Amino acid sequence: MDIEKQIKTEIEKFFSNLGVEVKDEEIILTASDKREHGDYATNIALRKAKALGMKPIDLATKIASSFKLDGVDKAEACMPGFLNFFLKQDELGSIIKKIIDEKENYGNLDIGKGKKVDVEYVSANPTGLLHLGHARGAALGDCIARLYKKSGYDVTREYYINDAGNQINNLGLSLIARYKEQFGQECTFPEDGYHGEEITELAIKLKEEVGDKYLKDPESNLEFFKKYGSDNLLERIKEDLHEFRVDQDVYTSEKAIRNRGDVEKVLERLKPYCYVQDEATFLDTKKDGDDKDRVLIKSDGSYTYLLPDIAYHADKFSRGFDLVVDLFGADHHGYVTRLKSAVKDLGYNPDSVQVALVQMVRLFKDGEEFKMSKRTGNAISMKELMDEVGVDSCRYFFVSRSANSHLDFDIDLAKKLGSENPVYYAQYTHARLCGIMNNGKAFYPVDYKADRLSSEPEKNLLIAMKDFPTVIKTATYENEPYKITNYVHSLAMLINEFYSKCRVLDDSDVDLSRQRLGLVEACKVVLADALDLIAVSAPERMTSDDKVKEDASDSSTAKEN
Repeated sequence: MDIEKQIKTEIEKFFSNLGVEVKDEEIILTASDKREHGDYATNIALRKAKALGMKPIDLATKIASSFKLDGVDKAEACMPGFLNFFLKQDELGSIIKKIIDEKENYGNLDIGKGKKVDVEYVSANPTGLLHLGHARGAALGDCIARLYKKSGYDVTREYYINDAGNQINNLGLSLIARYKEQFGQECTFPEDGYHGEEITELAIKLKEEVGDKYLKDPESNLEFFKKYGSDNLLERIKEDLHEFRVDQDVYTSEKAIRNRGDVEKVLERLKPYCYVQDEATFLDTKKDGDDKDRVLIKSDGSYTYLLPDIAYHADKFSRGFDLVVDLFGADHHGYVTRLKSAVKDLGYNPDSVQVALVQMVRLFKDGEEFKMSKRTGNAISMKELMDEVGVDSCRYFFVSRSANSHLDFDIDLAKKLGSENPVYYAQYTHARLCGIMNNGKAFYPVDYKADRLSSEPEKNLLIAMKDFPTVIKTATYENEPYKITNYVHSLAMLINEFYSKCRVLDDSDVDLSRQRLGLVEACKVVLADALDLIAVSAPERMTSDDKVKEDASDSSTAKEN
């Protein structure tokens, strides 16, 4: 049992002896910002004092005075009712050996206990290339999947192909129009057609492959054009996602779900909760908090989007998933309640469906909003942004804020080779750690004890690395990868503070140098793993063109390292 869990257990015992039940999740234990506040702190006394008819500071004092734990040097109460815990040096330092032994497995959790979780994201219609909104959803969804895997879940990454309905008809008609144009024929472009340059590129490719085979009466071959267009565009989407370090495990076709009768089967199961009005079939979702009941079948007999989507979620549960995570655009916020209501009517736990709403992205360049693509004159695609700023910057920036917050993406900042760019700062820090390890070979073997690592920068690093599993746990439960980018930046700052204030390689004190090398090696492991959770590379060295401005705090001591 780790020290954080042991502290929580002792607090639970204290309250239990007073006849008050306190659950583990109620005890919020955080790493302290300042050394005088100890290594960990909790506000449990502030939140439970009223129930015991005590002042918070009196309750905190009572807990502190009775607190005894091998790894804790002392517990201390401070106003207005906080509890601070100071760890013993050997307890604090033991984290280095643990990290070195476990390597990239450090921080792995078992909170998932092998439960099956399906994370569905991107799911863009195969009618064009991925744009910025898709890119942000891809980055967030992939990071959420990585977090669940790190936390002990059996994870499936899924893409739902909307290959049925009017949008695919319009794609086929759009491709027909562009195909005719390749032969100089005049054509009427469909009113709701797709104007992207990629449709013209497909028409050129089709002409090269089949010539004028379909030119005489292409409309009678609409199914061919629909399939050709959607298949080719889906392949383009897959290629772009792979370059973006996103690879789905499962691609589920809406058309396949419809063809095998899943929609009708689900409709039959929902009948007890449906009614007919004005020849349309409604599902009673108001009973579960929706603002109105929702139409499943229109008066003309056609299905609304909701019905096959319910069938798709029923299919997910039929495949044995314990938890289903969907990433929707923020404009779908009203969709969540009706979907959960339908899931409940089918006999599943509505809480087993979790939805992360992804807000819009705005691009900025030279201080101004940047909207137009150089290639097409339309919105910038994910591929173009990757080519412009690189995958690492794209991945980092897209998850650097909560999914439910708007994101302003600064192209100039993302390309900057300096410490003000958080991606570059983190990568440079990792390369710096690798450089120290390489330069320190004369001091090997590395010592993984930490009895002499007692300075504030060293202790701050030990605490930060000890806190890594807790950060992963919180980010997983809340489906919020930005907590990992926050951690990466904070850890990088602590590493550079340590670098500037502590001389790692010191011929006059070999034993201390060896222990500091152990700390550096552990930091390298954790920083690389944290970056991997957001799919950002951790370079061992930067190229000669990569110049970073040293922080003002860097001293001559740092330069000797």
